[in-house]
Amino acid sequence: MRNLIAIVALAASLPLASFAETAPLVPQQVTEWKAVYGRVEARTRIPARARLGGTVVSLDVIEGQVLTAGQVIAKVVDAKISYQLAAIDAQLQALDAQLANAKQELTRGEDLLKRGVTTAQRLDALRTQVDVLTGQIAAVGADRRVVEQQELEGAVLAPIAGRVLSVPVAAGAVVLPGEAIATIGGGGIFLRIAVPERHAAFLKEGAAIEIETATGPSSGTLARIYPLIENGRVIADVEVPDLPESFIDARVLVRLPVDTRTALMVPSSAVISQSGLDFVRIETAEGPVLRLVVLGQHQNDSGIDTVEVLSGLVAGDRVVTADE
Repeated sequence: MRNLIAIVALAASLPLASFAETAPLVPQQVTEWKAVYGRVEARTRIPARARLGGTVVSLDVIEGQVLTAGQVIAKVVDAKISYQLAAIDAQLQALDAQLANAKQELTRGEDLLKRGVTTAQRLDALRTQVDVLTGQIAAVGADRRVVEQQELEGAVLAPIAGRVLSVPVAAGAVVLPGEAIATIGGGGIFLRIAVPERHAAFLKEGAAIEIETATGPSSGTLARIYPLIENGRVIADVEVPDLPESFIDARVLVRLPVDTRTALMVPSSAVISQSGLDFVRIETAEGPVLRLVVLGQHQNDSGIDTVEVLSGLVAGDRVVTADE
């Protein structure tokens, strides 16, 4: 009772001036915001894989490095390839010698046929032998090109343009075909969030999202909502312009709309604070009076800072909004 008398006395001591503008207090729909952490992710994350099994003789990439598509980032060497090439070269030399001898035999047979010493059947056999050796040389040459291509595939190329996220191997390591040498993130970045499934029905694509980044507050748009719920959470992507991409998988505080409710909102300028108490001046039949209120959260309504009134006012009260 003593506290109530003190509050009334304090309210009576505040100046009551004549105000020109009043506005009726009507319930408004306000947005409920849910604070979650989002993760900065690369839109495309592709491993640069070794196409050849062997030893990593050079590794020209480190984490954080920016690459272009097709850039050589490592070299893998298989020692067996050089021996295979040497064996093929020896085989080609032997076939070339046999082909040269077969051509000489064919020329000699043609001369003998003109003299009537040999037969046409023998000459046809010599021509066939030349054709067979020519085909064998072509086949061995194709085999050599296959081995040469395998040797060229020892160069590990960046699959896309982007930033190196991880390098799980080191120079001198032995790798298998298909093993990842580095992981490249490219194609831009986005913000991925995981929201409890009880809020799934309130998520709408295109909704505005408030974000707290390292450089200050920002805003984004809810771009995609994935239908698959994982571990009781809905996964969604947020498009954010000028999102810092220095660190991939960095966590960012995100506030997203999950529901709406009815509340009584007054402009922040209509609140009078004194001695730790908040008052709002309302217009009555007897004139303007101060009403003690309990305030809630602030909202930005079309650029006007408003605050929720939890108690002290009712719908229909005329709040004095003009300055003195």
